[in-house]
Amino acid sequence: MALPLGAREASGRWAALLAEWAIPESVLAAAPESPWGFPPQLFALSADRALANREFTPSRRRAVEAVPPGGPVLDVGAGGGAASLPLAPPAGSILAVDESRAMLDVFAEVAERRGVRHEEIVGRWPDVGPETPQAAVAVCHHVVYNVGDLARFLTALDGHAERRVVLELTDRHPQSDLSPLWEAVHHIDRPTGPTAADAVEVAVALGYDVHVERFEGPTLWHEWPREERVAFARRRLCLGPDHDAEIGDYLDKSADERRSLVTLWWEPAS
Repeated sequence: MALPLGAREASGRWAALLAEWAIPESVLAAAPESPWGFPPQLFALSADRALANREFTPSRRRAVEAVPPGGPVLDVGAGGGAASLPLAPPAGSILAVDESRAMLDVFAEVAERRGVRHEEIVGRWPDVGPETPQAAVAVCHHVVYNVGDLARFLTALDGHAERRVVLELTDRHPQSDLSPLWEAVHHIDRPTGPTAADAVEVAVALGYDVHVERFEGPTLWHEWPREERVAFARRRLCLGPDHDAEIGDYLDKSADERRSLVTLWWEPAS
């Protein structure tokens, strides 16, 4: 299906802004370890924290109110299931899609522990869309800043949701907090975009009646050991352990346990 011109243009702007976050080859070549990926245990903690929290964020509220009793939920970029597992009940089953088998193993373990019916598909969205069944509600939390072709990504989500699509993302790029360290250590200015407003622009250009709700929530690293936070920042910065003291000092002075979050949701037209 051909996308509207406005959607192609908005998605192109999103992709161009996102591409500016690429790490220079010279920095990558000198990195002592890969800067990519997350520890699966972090997402297990995130899922357990979400399940223990009785507060309804806008993202959870908008998903729950659209799930029929016993209905299926699709979770794209599921990680440990923090977006979807708190929806059961009323959800009767959850289909989790993620590129990482390790992440899906974490999701399956938490789902089993909670007695939630579940299924997993390993693969990149929307490439695995053709083999993914429809669901009452499709949720996708903290994924879109890793998506270059956002219009195609959102179109596939919309096509798999019968009642509602619910996205959650940070207001600005999740690596923005490390930008001062990039400048201090590598003398590299990091980008300021894209932002949640740019994601909204793409969704609106696709013709969706997008609702936007802003709120604050804990960071992904909330309650995570300091040494693990330092190690993660070090990997993202392509540095070695000899920079741990500098990174730790920066995190101690600047780290915020809260972050600005945005919920985007709409109801598919068909």
